[in-house]
Amino acid sequence: QVQLVESGGGLVQAGGSLRLSCAASGRAFSTYVMGWFRQAPGKEREFVAAITWSGGNTYYGRSVKGRFTISRDHAKNTVYLQMNSLKAEDTAVYYCAAAPRFDVNYVYISRWYDYWGQGTQVTVSS
Repeated sequence: QVQLVESGGGLVQAGGSLRLSCAASGRAFSTYVMGWFRQAPGKEREFVAAITWSGGNTYYGRSVKGRFTISRDHAKNTVYLQMNSLKAEDTAVYYCAAAPRFDVNYVYISRWYDYWGQGTQVTVSS
């Protein structure tokens, strides 16, 4: 069973930075794609970023491209989301997700992912 545990959320002022971590356990992740999604109150879950575990190919949502960076550390089985130039509209619960297969057409879709973390709150004050 795959387990994902997020950390690193918190309160930050607009323009600031945060780094989220997602510690993964339970499987070998070589064929996996790892993603970050977010959900603000009253809104649908939104794709933020994804990375293929083996090749490190990255994909970003339009609203975060150029400000957020996703990366992974094989030795630590951890995926990171570095968030810079944060805006009030980035406020949401951020979720880490994992899918045991990769298709470039589906990495943006939450239903593609089988495993989810519990989420971590990010609040950006303006």
